[in-house]
Amino acid sequence: MPRAKRIQTAKTAGTAASTPSRRDAFVAGDIVSVIRQSAPDLSPSEQRVAMALLADVEFAIHASNAELARSAGVSEPTVTRFSRSVGCRGVRDLKVRLAQAMAVGRIYLELPPHVGTDLARPALWRSVFQEIRRAIAAAEEGLQREDVERAAEAISRCSKLAAFGVGGGSTLAAMEVQNRFFRLGIAVSHSSDPRLMRMIAATFGRDDVVVAISTTGMAKEVIEAAGIAKQYGALVVAITKPHSRLASIADIALGVHVPEAPDALKPTASRYALLAVIDLLAASTAYCKPLEAQTRMRRIKYELLKGADGNSNGPLGD
Repeated sequence: MPRAKRIQTAKTAGTAASTPSRRDAFVAGDIVSVIRQSAPDLSPSEQRVAMALLADVEFAIHASNAELARSAGVSEPTVTRFSRSVGCRGVRDLKVRLAQAMAVGRIYLELPPHVGTDLARPALWRSVFQEIRRAIAAAEEGLQREDVERAAEAISRCSKLAAFGVGGGSTLAAMEVQNRFFRLGIAVSHSSDPRLMRMIAATFGRDDVVVAISTTGMAKEVIEAAGIAKQYGALVVAITKPHSRLASIADIALGVHVPEAPDALKPTASRYALLAVIDLLAASTAYCKPLEAQTRMRRIKYELLKGADGNSNGPLGD
């Protein structure tokens, strides 16, 4: 082979060896995704192993090699080959990685009942609305009236108000705090950016209030920002799970907890509980200074009615 061609071949081989495959990139993390993405490239017998594992991950974790082989209808050596085909060192390593994958919970690995049947749609319809009603009822039952009134009184007198929340529902709830309270003439902002939350918190003082939101009460970024604001004298109102880390550092904790339904395909209903708490807090704040709040609302409505599509019977906004 000519020298130039040998060099080019060596370069090509080196590049191929140093470039990880898509499967290899996943091996260190989610083995369930690796198995699903690798399945089309496996042999028919190894595909049967993949189907058996994915059908019952918990069984696969605790089963012996012989039991796994019988479940898939293959030989024990095939189970070993499958483990290596998906990037594991052996069956034991495969089981360790499957156990790690189970940490997300069964609802993310097993389809809910009725999926793919004629019962799915009516069952889903009922379930979604039931979960929303349950979330709002949980908020109503969990709140203490005196805590809401103390928080509303503090907000009605504050110089500045900020709402902090990260993730999905808590971010939207923090936005809703701004949407509800600016109408009352309160200087309010919201943030879900960890660095910006800390910056805002550092500017707050004794006349200011932070509304810190977390459904779990474990959001590190929110806890840290709330702690900074409190350090400089601001009052911290937490809308969060009772007895959580966030609740423990708050001056006023508005406790609400909605256990998640065992169906990963549905949106979480806990955000309805957050919105209910925010609505109650906003209305309570308005009642602390009714004439001023009503004047602000009237001005907003007046300006909206000047638009071509103004409707005196419609909501304040759209």
